[in-house]
Amino acid sequence: MPRPRPLLPARPAVATLGSSRAGRIALVLVLVLAVAGCKTPEVYRADADREALALVESRRAKLALGDGSFSIEPPAESLRQRILRGEITETQPLGLVECLEIAAENSRDYQRRKEDLYLSALDLTLERWRFGWQPEATADARIDGTGGEAEQAGGGTRLTIDRLLGNGMRIAGDIGLGFTRSLLSSDGWHPVSDFGGSITMPLLAGSSRAIVEEPLTQAERNLVYSVRTFERFRRTFAVDVATRYYRLVQQYDAVENQVRNYESLVLLRERNEELAKAGRLSDIDVGQARQDELSSKNSLLGARERLANQADDFKLFLGLPIETQLVFQEGALAGLGGGELEKVELDEARAAQFALEHRLDYLNTADQAGDSERKVKVAEDALRTGLTLVAAGRARSDDGQPFDYDFGESTWSLSAALDLPIDKLPQRNTYREALVAREAAVRAAEQSSDQIRNDLRELLRSVESRVSSYEIQKNAVELAQKRIESASLKLEAGRADTRSLLEAQRSLLDAQNSATSALVEYTLARMNLFRDLELLRVDVQGIHIEPADFRDP
Repeated sequence: MPRPRPLLPARPAVATLGSSRAGRIALVLVLVLAVAGCKTPEVYRADADREALALVESRRAKLALGDGSFSIEPPAESLRQRILRGEITETQPLGLVECLEIAAENSRDYQRRKEDLYLSALDLTLERWRFGWQPEATADARIDGTGGEAEQAGGGTRLTIDRLLGNGMRIAGDIGLGFTRSLLSSDGWHPVSDFGGSITMPLLAGSSRAIVEEPLTQAERNLVYSVRTFERFRRTFAVDVATRYYRLVQQYDAVENQVRNYESLVLLRERNEELAKAGRLSDIDVGQARQDELSSKNSLLGARERLANQADDFKLFLGLPIETQLVFQEGALAGLGGGELEKVELDEARAAQFALEHRLDYLNTADQAGDSERKVKVAEDALRTGLTLVAAGRARSDDGQPFDYDFGESTWSLSAALDLPIDKLPQRNTYREALVAREAAVRAAEQSSDQIRNDLRELLRSVESRVSSYEIQKNAVELAQKRIESASLKLEAGRADTRSLLEAQRSLLDAQNSATSALVEYTLARMNLFRDLELLRVDVQGIHIEPADFRDP
């Protein structure tokens, strides 16, 4: 016999409303929340990149430290990848510009530095988000029962929103819609809604805008520091590439000089052997020529070994496979000479002042001293008494009447909380640590300033010395060549022995290598000088020195 249905109150509006209007509202809310949560990881990644990269490019443009768009994505068709796929086995003829491009494209350190800059921008997006409206939405469903029988079903959605203002005030609000239904009767869904909000306001500690926004301020500063650090790294990295490139080209030149020296000694030994057969030279002269020939051959083997080792190190630095065959452009060293070397005449005091005004790394160090001062003020504020006011209210609809609130039945509260500075040992220690950090930051700025002045003095002396050294070695090369010509003529006439010609030959080799070394050292010293004056620029055209930016006050 069927169980009789219980008599229900005459409220048909509950079932009708729950099954139509409220149900549609709930369905719309659930669909909106579902769509909002359907972003894929790829979409989130694209959102993060768009926001962070825009910040990076904006800061680089504002600081005039950018040369185009910025990206952390490695190139898909890099030289390394093409070599690994077997598409090429040797490079095109490389000059300095090509080496800079390859290094920036393949260098692991360069990629890590770009990622560090990107992460600084990403940190700033988080701090900005903390001071924006923060919505959050949830939905749930449930079934309750006893034993093996389900008795009631329910569920709902809730939307909350929260925001922290610069003065420390926090505003929070939420609205929710819930549904319940008895599974033991024919009653429909019973919707109910509520909404509420609160305002929390600090009045003493934590009420200053500078204190509240310190994390955001520091994140903004950190991005500026990262932009400067990355640009400084780019310039230093370019000089490092140039140094390794010219050192390697210098070793190529040393091998070529040794080859020419060896070939000259072979010819000398063959000529001495012919003259000895004719009775015009002794066996001692033949032996001396043969001995120097063997010594030169051994030196050539050593020079080639050093060249191979340097080439492999350079490949590692560029991020290329070791098996790659490097091919270099002709005349790399010839382009450095051009006759007389340019002297760099800078006033030492003016150069130091200019460097301290423009050096990106020093600007960071000096600004970080200012950061430490702000940290002290934040720590001081944490030692103060805390007083917080909280105002809150909530309204709820009747059963079956969602969004129809009876504000006469709403609840509210107003409270104040006082945090007396009775035991502030953690805050005390933080404050003392901030004072110590401030002094350390000031010392770091002073040390950086002194180091910059010292380095500039050394570089100015180095450039001046390299100019004189190059002139000396050029004269030595000319003198050695004349000695060889003179010794050869005298040897032919029988008025000199082989030793004189061999000594002249060795002097020529030493002078040629020393002249190349002086030329390379001058080029690198000058490059380092203008790098430390922050007058070096790096772009797709290579490394540029802009002394025109150096102005007398």
